[in-house]
Amino acid sequence: MGELMEVWAVGRPGPVDEGALQRVRRAVPEPAAGEVLVRVEACGICRTDLHLTEGDLEPRRPSVVPGHQVVGSVVGRGARADRFAEGDRVGIAWLRGTCGTCDFCRTGSENLCPRSSYTGWDADGGFAEYAVVPQDYAYALPADRAADELAPFLCAGIIGYRSLLRANLPPGGRLGIYGFGSSAHLTAQLAAAQGAELFVMTRGEQNRALARSLGAAYVGETADRPPVQLDSAIVFAPAGEVVPYALEALKPGGTCAIAGIHLSDVPVLNYERHLFHERDLRSVTSNTRADGEELFRLVSRLPVSAHTTVVPFAEVDRALSDVAHGRAAGSLVAVRTDR
Repeated sequence: MGELMEVWAVGRPGPVDEGALQRVRRAVPEPAAGEVLVRVEACGICRTDLHLTEGDLEPRRPSVVPGHQVVGSVVGRGARADRFAEGDRVGIAWLRGTCGTCDFCRTGSENLCPRSSYTGWDADGGFAEYAVVPQDYAYALPADRAADELAPFLCAGIIGYRSLLRANLPPGGRLGIYGFGSSAHLTAQLAAAQGAELFVMTRGEQNRALARSLGAAYVGETADRPPVQLDSAIVFAPAGEVVPYALEALKPGGTCAIAGIHLSDVPVLNYERHLFHERDLRSVTSNTRADGEELFRLVSRLPVSAHTTVVPFAEVDRALSDVAHGRAAGSLVAVRTDR
């Protein structure tokens, strides 16, 4: 047996407070052809990790290791893996692989590839000391920024950016944001930096306080009606009952995008109140690599930063419980302290 490492793995999916996420030891993975081995410095903690742990998303492999907002350094390379040198700072995101040959891949919509695979779902992710990733799906990251500051952009940031594109927000438009966690607070800054006016509807005083600190024009409860009609809305909360509120708040011709990978059932919609006058309702599915590359170009020149709460690797299960119970504002990031 080779070198061992500590990981957090999903045993039997169930409530995170009942030990569904377990700390165990595994062999350090070997990078296959075209892959790099990454020593993990930090890994963001995402609501998708919670959905996987609790069974809302069925794990695609036994005892999978979640975590798909990984920042680390290359410490090994498989055959024909020459894109990065050892020591390079890289990021590992949710999208891990696509077929490259289907109609979606060939037309710039690789996020819809029917044979796509995902970090921390189809393959072990970053709640570990080491992780492997195909080099073509890793992101080159700057070495001069702290790992915990970069980690949230690798999922929360990328998905938020794609959601903003899907929301079809006009220049200087009014954007409604429903739910204000990790992805939403990054998306809000990105939209504001490009001239948008923000209206935030969310539960939890911590989240509302963060929204105010980021310059939201209006902050209210999830079911509150904003004081003006919105051009666009993004639903980040994984609650289907929020969707009618967002649709009712739109002006004619407005667009509502649903950002999450998991959503509880949407209630029956009333055509007149929710959809008439050409209101659009759109979903968001993963992201393309082009989305990620464009996001990091924007982040390099716009005043966008993650509001993070750093937790030690040994407390990933507790941090995921905080996500489950709405006890955290901004982004939670697990950082290894043994580096």
